[in-house]
Amino acid sequence: MVITKYSLIGAILQYHPSAEQCFREMGMHCVSCHMSPKETLEQACQVHQCDVEELMEKLDRHINGS
Repeated sequence: MVITKYSLIGAILQYHPSAEQCFREMGMHCVSCHMSPKETLEQACQVHQCDVEELMEKLDRHINGS
């Protein structure tokens, strides 16, 4: 799975439920929020003042093992 800042949180978690730990490590405990399925990584990072590039790298390593 290719992770971009436009990737939807819901899609990531649908195919890779264990990726939830990456969000939690970034302080994003909102993955169970009703908005998260339709929220992009970029939108979520803006709300939570997180670095989207760091989150994308973390998710990529978790999902793709790179």
